This record gives sequence, C-alpha cells and structure tokens, in this order.
Amino acid sequence: MSSATAEPLAAGIVKLDPASRRIKRVTAFTMMALPGLGCVAAIYLLASGMYATIDLVLFAALYFVHMGGITIGFHRYLAHKTFKTSRFFEAILLISGSMGGQGPIMYWVTTHRRHHRFSDGPGDPHTPNLHGEGVRNKLRGLWHAHMPWMLSDESSSWSLWAPDIMRDRRLFFYHRTYQLWMLAGLLLPALIGFAAGRTAMSALTGLVFGGLARMFVANQAAWCVGSISHMIGGRPFDNGDRSANNWPVALVTFGEGLQNNHHAFPGSYRHGVRAWEPDLSGWTLALLGSVGVVWDLRSPDRATIVAKRQAAVLRRATQHELDRSMKIRVRT
Repeated sequence: MSSATAEPLAAGIVKLDPASRRIKRVTAFTMMALPGLGCVAAIYLLASGMYATIDLVLFAALYFVHMGGITIGFHRYLAHKTFKTSRFFEAILLISGSMGGQGPIMYWVTTHRRHHRFSDGPGDPHTPNLHGEGVRNKLRGLWHAHMPWMLSDESSSWSLWAPDIMRDRRLFFYHRTYQLWMLAGLLLPALIGFAAGRTAMSALTGLVFGGLARMFVANQAAWCVGSISHMIGGRPFDNGDRSANNWPVALVTFGEGLQNNHHAFPGSYRHGVRAWEPDLSGWTLALLGSVGVVWDLRSPDRATIVAKRQAAVLRRATQHELDRSMKIRVRT
C-alpha cells in the first residue's frame, strides 16, 4: 500500500481513502484471524495425538527464524540501523522477517519509527496509554495497543519516516516481494512435513504447526511489546513515556520486551544493558559480530548508561520532594 493513496492528516500521518482503508482492514483482519484458526487447529491436533515430532520441531525452529527476522532484521537492522552486514545476511534477515506476516518492510519500519517519535502520546500508532484512567479504560487501552490499532484508517508517510528505504532499490525489493516470502513461510513447513511423513496429513500438520500456529504465537508475543511493555514493568530510565522492561515479554520476544532500555538507547543493537537481562537477539548479534557476519555494532558505553540511570533517579527524587511539598501545603 503506498502513501500516495492517502491524504495528509498531520505531520507524517495520513488518512487513507475508503478503498485503501478497506484493503488495509481486510488484510490486517485476515492476518490476525487465519493464524488464530491455525493455532486452534494445532491445539486440537495436540489433544487428539494427531501430530509427529517433526511438527513440534518445525514450530520451534521457525519460531526462532520468525522472531529473529523481526527483532534483528526488521527492527534493529532496518528501523534503527544499529549494525551493518553483508547483502547475503541482509537477505536472510529480511526474508525471515517477511515470513513472520507482520506486514511489508515499509509498513513495519514507518509504523515503528513513528511510534518512537510520538511514544505514548498523540500520534503513536499503538500506545495503550491514551484511553483514560481506571481499570476499565486501562484494559481498553491494552487491548487496542495489542491488535485493533492495526485496523485504523491512518497510515504513516513513507517519504517522512522511511526515505532511506525508498531510495534503496535493494531494500525496496524485499518490500515489493513481501507476499512471496510470507507464503514461503507457510509452504516451507508443509513441504518439510510432507518430506518427513510422505502423506497429505503430514503436509497439513506441518503447515498448521510450523506455519499458522507459529505465526499466531510469535506475533501475539511480538504485539505484547507494544501493549504490555508500555504499561507493565520496570522503568530504570526516564524516557518521557511509559515504556517498561517486562521480562516475561522479553524472554518470548528475544529481548524486545526490554522497552524502557530500548527507548533510552534506540540506536543500540542490544536491549539488555546488564548482562543478566534477557536479550537473545542482542547476544546473537554479539556472537555474529565476533565472527564477522555483522559489524559496526552500535551501543552506548557504560558511563553513558550509568549517567542516564542516575539522572532518572535524581529526577524521580526531585519529583517526590515536589509532590511531598504540595501535599504539605494542601494540608496547611
């Protein structure tokens, strides 16, 4: 979908025309519902014993491929340019990310960069924090940020948020061929399942476990980054938003749930700023860097991290004293 099909709404935000809006909503709904049905089918097959070991292997292996492609390829490589790599490994990353079914490169990158620019404020495409106070409104915001935001009639301007990708014919190729790679992510496990079992049923279970169910579970985990990790968790850094470090989300998203760290240092290839913080994608990039597969890995030095953490502590202490003074004045 091109931003040319939309009209300006605000800086970098466009309102889609009716035809483009329908296409976006049908596409988004399909990519939410179809993998969901596949996950239900996988649960039924598990409960009835109608699966093989290869199906579970396919689910786990392609989950790693899917999540690695999104977190390392789409996010840390394309959206934030935190490292450099060869054209060959770039292709592996961007094809793997496209197999995840989270949308073409231009959609993904423009949405994410816009999110950082307006984080948890007006203009953020998927914040959970603009629906008011109270438990009911908080839950509404959490649900909106998890999935329904994708049905919005808004889009993000390509020319403002991703001119670098628009100018790069090699990168734009992966955007244009997104549907091919996404379908390959469904066909591949079906072919492997068929090769292992030599039956139509083995191909079907391969598709269900390694394709649809994998896509559903991995994307649900990824969408928790924009919802749960912007509402629940620790905040060692003061970023001016509600980004939080949520370890359970970080574990299943290879470090993406460390949102407070990431928003403090968006240009860093690693989201874990301490050795024990779960950041599988960051650890993987460090390993790949040691053998020359990637290079020019960007990250803040220890002094910068410590200074930013201390600044957050000082600001919170100052705010606490101001709040305390206001309470005393009110009482008197």
